[in-house]
Amino acid sequence: MTDPHATAERILRRFARDTNLLIAGRPIRVSAETEDTATALAVAGMARALGARLVEDDATGPDVLDIEIDGDDAALSLGGTPLAPRGDAVGRLDFARAHMPVSTALAAELREAGTVRGLRIGVSMTLEPKTANLALLLTDAGADVAVYAHPDETDPEVAAALRARGVPVDADPDLSGAAEREAALAWLRRGFDVVVDDGSHLVRLAHEAAPELIEGWIGVTEETTSGLTPVRTMHAAGLLRTPVVAVNDAATKTGFDNRYGTGQSCVLAIADLIEHVDATVRDLPVLVIGYGPVGVGVAAHLTALGAHVSVAEIDPLRALLAVHDGYEVGHAEDLAQGALVVSCTGVEGTVTRELLELAAIVAVAGGVPGEVDLDESSLEPVAVAGAPVPHLEVDVERGTLVLDRGGCINVTAAEGNPIEIMDLSFATQLAAIRSLVEERPGIGVHPLPDDAVHHVAATAARARGVALDASPASSTTDTDWRSRRYRGVDA
Repeated sequence: MTDPHATAERILRRFARDTNLLIAGRPIRVSAETEDTATALAVAGMARALGARLVEDDATGPDVLDIEIDGDDAALSLGGTPLAPRGDAVGRLDFARAHMPVSTALAAELREAGTVRGLRIGVSMTLEPKTANLALLLTDAGADVAVYAHPDETDPEVAAALRARGVPVDADPDLSGAAEREAALAWLRRGFDVVVDDGSHLVRLAHEAAPELIEGWIGVTEETTSGLTPVRTMHAAGLLRTPVVAVNDAATKTGFDNRYGTGQSCVLAIADLIEHVDATVRDLPVLVIGYGPVGVGVAAHLTALGAHVSVAEIDPLRALLAVHDGYEVGHAEDLAQGALVVSCTGVEGTVTRELLELAAIVAVAGGVPGEVDLDESSLEPVAVAGAPVPHLEVDVERGTLVLDRGGCINVTAAEGNPIEIMDLSFATQLAAIRSLVEERPGIGVHPLPDDAVHHVAATAARARGVALDASPASSTTDTDWRSRRYRGVDA
């Protein structure tokens, strides 16, 4: 008899892989014939552990996922419509757009206000359907947009589809070395008013190689922790020459993108890859290095799939949080033996050669170049039935399975974070662009204002049908600051 847990995992992974939609927060209805009850219970339990909401038979709506168990398989439908292939790049772009109501609403506000009309905006991000829609939404709002993507982070079909819709794209997966650098510089020389960066790679390149281009910038919006860290270092050293809005630090980004988006996309990508060598996440010892927002999400999703997770952390606060979330916390070298090691730090050299020697499997969630200290000359492709498996190599000196050559596992081995998560992140980007253009802050790293973050959250709540309770009247009208405890008591 097939393991119900393994079947449940395959079904949920198939949904995520075929749609790139989010499981957490999704209403899910599971049904089965009597003989498939164990599998149905396993699907329901795993979905719930991943953050889904189980709903009754009468629940309706476009986001309701119906899972009808049939033996070792299942029929899936979304909003009453059976799931079908998304098709070519155009189909994937249109599918993503249909599930990005928050970004669409924020872009409509930009268009109505004329905030970005005529501005030159450069978008430097992983190029896949969601990013393409960000560029298209900015174009619809009146901006003159051009896109750049690193060769390893470029979907050539999406690039072609974006060019066909009139957006210039400087992205070529065949470039490397000096040619790649020159392509990035050529993109910067297009001249921008606003740069939307991911990892601050293009911002740093401009400061290093073409500082004269920065003089015309209104500023930058930065998407990631790993991008903000060097930017803050530059500012502290007096080297930063432009305002930067820290999109990553907004609660509508980090609170969702890292925890739910990166958690789901990285863990399910890992599970998809190791299945090729007959390995499963269930019961696998896993070491998560770094318990920031990404590590929290990765650990939670691995636990939901049945892994035995431990954590290594250098920050005492984050280590205490991991302990209180139920994980063993210790030194990496003591926990890595025979484990799947997932680096969640965004710090170069996190997985040392010594840890590579101990680990059974190594992967990077999120990530920066060099997060795994690899000798790439010792890597050989893993072949199954005589054919090499993409994104799966073995370190022949150590026998360690290395996923995606230590690259960002959810980007090159999958389609990035789920659509709804990036909808929220890109809505936050759009709010940051508006704040940058309207407020014109000085040189430095600036938080997205609280009212802008609240507006994004409120827009998302409305778009997703989330009912908000009314505020108590006293919270908005009572201006008496004195303690009620002692009111009416004589001194």
